[in-house]
Formats: sequence, C-alpha cells, structure tokens
Amino acid sequence: MTERIQAPRGTFDVLGDDALARDRLVEIARGILEPAGYARIETPTFESTALFARGVGESTDVVQKEMYTFEGGDGESFTLRPEGTAPVCRAYIEHGMHKLPQPVKLWYLSSYFRRERPQKGRFRQFWQLGIEAIGSEDPAVDAEAILLLDEILEALGARDLRLRLSSLGTAASREAYRTELAAHLRANQDRLSQEVRDRIDLNPLRAFDADHPGTREVMAGAPLLLDRLTGEDREHFAEVCRLLDVAGVRHEVDPTLVRGLDYYTRTVFEFTSDALGAQSGVGGGGRYDRLAAQLGGGDIPGMGWAAGVERLLLAGTAPALAEPPVDLYVAGGAGPVEFTLATEARRAGLRAQLDLAGRSLKGALKQANRLNARYVAWMEDGGVQLRDMESGDQRLVPRDEVVRNVLRGPGL
Repeated sequence: MTERIQAPRGTFDVLGDDALARDRLVEIARGILEPAGYARIETPTFESTALFARGVGESTDVVQKEMYTFEGGDGESFTLRPEGTAPVCRAYIEHGMHKLPQPVKLWYLSSYFRRERPQKGRFRQFWQLGIEAIGSEDPAVDAEAILLLDEILEALGARDLRLRLSSLGTAASREAYRTELAAHLRANQDRLSQEVRDRIDLNPLRAFDADHPGTREVMAGAPLLLDRLTGEDREHFAEVCRLLDVAGVRHEVDPTLVRGLDYYTRTVFEFTSDALGAQSGVGGGGRYDRLAAQLGGGDIPGMGWAAGVERLLLAGTAPALAEPPVDLYVAGGAGPVEFTLATEARRAGLRAQLDLAGRSLKGALKQANRLNARYVAWMEDGGVQLRDMESGDQRLVPRDEVVRNVLRGPGL
C-alpha cells in the first residue's frame, strides 16, 4: 500500500469553518483600516536574503535561526519572508512612494515563514495581518496605529486583553544605554544564560525577554532605557500616551518591553490576551525610523504592527461568517438543459449549484436541504418543476421563467 503523504509539521490546511472565520477577519480589517486611509499591499513570498539580514538585523533570532533561505541561481540568495515590515518598506522605496502625500498607509494579510517549534497558534507557515504608515514621525501616527489594532481586537471580541507600551528612544540615546546595560550584564555574567552571554555585544536588550531564572534576577536590577530617554524622546512618548488616553485606549507603561527585531526605535507596544495562556501574544509593533536608511532609501520614518491571524482568531469570540444560502439547486443530472439553467441563474446574480453526482430526485432534495437551498428545479413534462423548499409549494413552470420566479422570491 502506498504511504499516505501528509502536510509538513508546522503547517495546516484552511478549510470549512476556519476559512469562514478568516473571511470574517478580512471583512473586519478592511472595514476598519480602509476608512482610515490604509490601502492593501501584497509583497512577494520570497525576497533577497539581504533585505532581512540588513533590515531585521543579523543579531535577531529571526535571521540567526528561523529563516528559510535557498539559492536562486547566479549566486543569488532568497528567503521566504519571515515578517512583513521590511518587504513593505522595500516596496515603498522601490516604487518611489516618497513622492506621494505622506504618510503612505498600507495594510496586508499574508503568509510568512519561520523555522520555529510549532505550538498552539504558532506555525512554521503562518498568516499575519499588519499595517505600515511610512513617511511621518508624528506621534499621532503611532497612536492611530495602536488604536486601529485595538478596534480590530474589539470587533473580534478578543478576551482579557492587555496593552503594554514603552519607548526605545532614538539610535543615539539607545547607544549610550546599550553600553550601560552591557556593563551591567558583564558584571553579572556568571548568573546569565549562555545565550544571553553570547549576545551581550550584539543585542543586550534581548536579555529582558529571557526566561532563564538567573538572567531574570539580573535583569530585575538592570538600568531601564525609559529612564534614560532624552527630552525629545520623552515628549514623543508622552504624546503617544496622551493621545491613547484621549481615545480611551487603556494601556500600561512597561519599561522592560522590547521587540525581537532590531529596526525598532521610539514607540514599541504589544497586545496580549490572558485567555491564551503562556503564549499570550496577539500582536504588536512599533516605530522604525532607521529602517529605510538601512535599506538604502534615505531618512524616512515609519510605524507599523503585525498580528498573527491564528492568534487573533484564538483570542476572539466573534462568530464566523455563515455560508451564504444557495438560491437555486438544479437537480436531475448535468445535461445541457440543466447546465444552461444553472449558468443563466448565476449570470442573473443568483447563487446556483448544479447536481454533479447523478443523484436521484430524493437524494437531490436531501442535498438541497443540506445546502439550505431556497429553491430546487428539475426537468419534467416538457417544463421545469420548481419547489420552494421553505413552504414546500411546487409547480410546473416554463423553462424560461425559472430564473424570474427565483428572483421574485417566495410564493410560486
């Protein structure tokens, strides 16, 4: 017997109710983001590896451990996109979007790929909903972006939410802090995990994310970047918080919050849901005012976030979209007359299905019930028998009057 082939570990098929739930998410996202000025964008599934090494940061777990990279021939190296911000920023630069009114506001819902341990709500191929607002450093951009994700989560009925917020300052203020933090880590390196010790020079801020008990004890006494911000950085962060307060978005300032990607500056935030257990992250992001320059596009500020589709659906309680009803089910086989009738019904705007399984009339009526079909039609006595499935009324109608009767509605 031939061995059955299954989907690779860490991937899954989207079908049935899961597909309807995703349709509902797209409907909610479009209804909130597009009125706020965000246009949809789709970037290629794979990009130049250099885009992520340079943009995301070579010291990050994403670049060091999690990317799916392959050779494309002629010495080119490509990577399946592990995140959405760098590709969108690349597209902004490549297509000259700096010539458009700023900020350019874009949203996406796409699949991404990371080589990590699969677990509930986290997969090697996963989908993210995200936005990017590129071309303005106004703190109102930050506040609006956070507000929009809050509105999407509310529309999804997400439970037990927390919004944590902090600032990483500018590159200049953070560099002085990195030196201070690295000195603190070296003074206590015998209590740190090996992974944190290895990263003291590359990215000491990631130590705040460590689960290692000794590292956590060391970080409890570490200096905090939020206390080292310059006046301009403090004013920017204070204005973001003020605008969120004005909008009624509850949040808590967490000076230990860092993000896993190197391009973040100033505002960073994360939504979590206590209803999801230990893996509570739902979505987050921040400002990335240096990313465009790292990609060769000049000094262009940006702000964005991403939220895992699987995590959003796990946290939410909003019902999935219901399967739309079938207006007309054409029974009796798939002969030329039946095929033509179903085609005419679709062209008139009706949802029409044709029996393609050769069912008996009794079997066809059962299938029509399963589909919640409004009407069933079959050829008989030189005309068409048309049955109203709700009332049970049935009559013989001329072939060319079937679609008109269905469009007219109840009552035969």
